[in-house]
Amino acid sequence: MTDQWRKYAISGDSTHHLLNGEPAYVARFHEALKFHEPGLAPVIDDSGAFHITPDGLPAYGSRYVRTFGFYDGRAAVQSEEGWFHILPDGDPLYEGRFAWCGNFQEGRCPVRQDDGLYFHIDPDGSPLYGERYSYAGDFRDGIAVVQRCDGMHTHIDTTGVQVHGRWFTDLDVFHKGFARACDPDGWHHVNMCGEPLYSRRFKHVEPFYNRQARVEEFSGALSVIDESGRTLLELRRPVQSEMEILSGEMVGLWRTQVIRAAVELGVLETLPAPVAELETGVLPGLAPGTGRRLASALVELGLVSVDSVGVCRPTDRGRYLTRSHPLSLADAALHWGKESYAAWSGIMEALQTGESSFPAKSGASFFEWVGGEPDRLESYQRAMATYARHDYASLSDVVDFSNHESVLDAGGGMGELAFALLRSCPGLTGTVLDMPEVVELASIPNDLNERCRFVGGDLFQKWPVRSDAVILARVLHDWPDADALRILKRAREAVDRNGTLYVVEMLLDEGKGTGSLLDLHMLVMTGGRERALEQFADLLTNAGFEMIDVLPTASVSSVIRARAV
Repeated sequence: MTDQWRKYAISGDSTHHLLNGEPAYVARFHEALKFHEPGLAPVIDDSGAFHITPDGLPAYGSRYVRTFGFYDGRAAVQSEEGWFHILPDGDPLYEGRFAWCGNFQEGRCPVRQDDGLYFHIDPDGSPLYGERYSYAGDFRDGIAVVQRCDGMHTHIDTTGVQVHGRWFTDLDVFHKGFARACDPDGWHHVNMCGEPLYSRRFKHVEPFYNRQARVEEFSGALSVIDESGRTLLELRRPVQSEMEILSGEMVGLWRTQVIRAAVELGVLETLPAPVAELETGVLPGLAPGTGRRLASALVELGLVSVDSVGVCRPTDRGRYLTRSHPLSLADAALHWGKESYAAWSGIMEALQTGESSFPAKSGASFFEWVGGEPDRLESYQRAMATYARHDYASLSDVVDFSNHESVLDAGGGMGELAFALLRSCPGLTGTVLDMPEVVELASIPNDLNERCRFVGGDLFQKWPVRSDAVILARVLHDWPDADALRILKRAREAVDRNGTLYVVEMLLDEGKGTGSLLDLHMLVMTGGRERALEQFADLLTNAGFEMIDVLPTASVSSVIRARAV
């Protein structure tokens, strides 16, 4: 067999191959793809998919649903029974079948099982390691990117061992010693140890080319940076000036109040509806013209769209503001737009006194005020339950609770976190502890009736239940240090020596500013605070716990694990 196939090109209609502009053979196919070493090309005709030799003849007798190019002497094929790899003579490389196969690179290949999980196989089709991931990419220079079930990414070597143990929201393979990586603050470059090369973050970065990389800033500016993150050349000025960006942030209250008004009026609940009917039949009582103006503002916010005949419809984002959405943010919109908004107007007093400004605006502390009326309490708990349902959905992928017999979710509200954990661990029982008035609102799903219970109590008084594991999820940030320590001491009383405490909180990073706005929000609303890891470590030690480790999650929170001593 000659190497003339290396000169073959695909015809304009993709039905055959050309050599020097002329057909390379007589046959015609429904589709013909590029030739690969050892001189075979994937094609499809009425008989199915297969590979051909340079003379257009079948390389073997089998037929498949789809065939793909040869890489490392192996080609991925899709059959009715599943995906696998074949050798140039058409023989299967192994007996197993997969839901999908990639291509071999550097003697390894990513595959996907029927359960949706990925791993890599070796040249004989055997797994390289025992772990399974929600995604696995190709190897380059012996390193590949894998994604775990919470959406975080890291690098592994050919034995499946993590290269540096650092996890990112998105990640690329290494190129000349550096990899593109994304964390919650944006894209940057990391070295082989997973360490950032610089502190800056960008909207997008390209790989380094001869020690320089093209990047896009969040302002829309394009520039070239060196390996220290220093700007060497400006390629495009910002799409928005710094003044324009700041001005937009200063009027964020407009967005908050438009969303609040839309929820209070039930605008999203009434759609679809013609714009002309918003003020007449759909939303009576509005001043002439204001319904149209509100709808237009919702269009600008991406919450509503208007079709060619003037009918308003909620966008996918806008549907989160409807009561029927499983992750409805309707109650959250009222919370941020009303009591939270009012309390923030007193931020100067909070900064000057170091105490919550909420009592001065509402006549009571936040939790006293919320619990003062059943409707307020129910609305607030619904809002918090939505965030819990969203943010804690993948917590069981990060932390293995199967080694516990029981778990106590202290301050667990409507129980969404406990429900998620119990469903992930069939042998686990759970108790949710919260104020009696909150417990009255809770409802245990039918599938968890035998393994879950709610108990009324006060976090600051001795808890009426014990467990081998305790969770405090976004509880401690509601309180100043002295009160947080009191809660932690109650948690210590509720577990035996060596019992485990899980603290789920955002970790404050004053150097980057991460969590600082929420920190001020807690000051304004409750007098509480966000904390750095060192501050949590001190509180835990003083309460009788020893910190074990910190696990990042797919949300803004991290899980601090501690052992009772």
